[in-house]
Amino acid sequence: MDVYGLIGNPVGHSLSPPMHEAGYEELDIDARYVTFEPPQGEGATAVEAAETLDVAGLNVTIPFKQEVMAAVDPDDLARRIGAVNTIDFSTSPPTGYNTDAVGVTRALEHHDVPLAGRALVVGAGGAGRAAAFGLADEGMTVDIANRTVETAHELADEVDGATGHGLDAVPDLLADADVLVNATSVGMKEDRSPVPADALHGDLAVLDAVYDPIETRLLRDAGAAGATTVAGSWMLLYQGIEAFERWTGEVAPVEPMNAALQERL
Repeated sequence: MDVYGLIGNPVGHSLSPPMHEAGYEELDIDARYVTFEPPQGEGATAVEAAETLDVAGLNVTIPFKQEVMAAVDPDDLARRIGAVNTIDFSTSPPTGYNTDAVGVTRALEHHDVPLAGRALVVGAGGAGRAAAFGLADEGMTVDIANRTVETAHELADEVDGATGHGLDAVPDLLADADVLVNATSVGMKEDRSPVPADALHGDLAVLDAVYDPIETRLLRDAGAAGATTVAGSWMLLYQGIEAFERWTGEVAPVEPMNAALQERL
């Protein structure tokens, strides 16, 4: 039996175990997915311990995505993003990937959104970095808007062709945008949107990385404006599917994995 898992702190709320195990069951793969909660500051040590225990693969979540890079060989995308959320132990040293970027692009593709034209990413933290690099690598021109404008400029300097802005530029940027990604936590704990409703339009595709609640204020506003809406649960699903496929070499069963995820949201 292969053992896969997730390290994070806290990790008890994770939706990854039922999602991955639904995939194993559907494909009759002899595997289990478990969670590990090492103390903060011990992420790299936990990776080394997992390798010793013959764990086949790990997902990584907050607060360990940066510190585990010291224990793996990150691929080019993970190195550019500066964070690892998936580890493959079939190589020596283990290979680190960042599947959050692919989670963004595959979620949009699932909703038939062309990855062309201009994308506006609101937020320059971990999710924002993944979205910016992922969309730029697909050929989109990326604008990044962030509360701290210096951080937006710093990220834009790292992403080919990107530009950085403060949040006050969002309405003007949306006028020419084809894709909007909310990579902030706004909308998670209160009924708020990170962008003005009257700046949204019907030619947009809007992905909100917030997945709880499934329908955020931003998505309601976007739907009312006639935009294509993509819930954050699709990003969560596809980052997990990318990890599943890297580990198993199989095409992930999207529908059973999504059903297991939606059942618990």
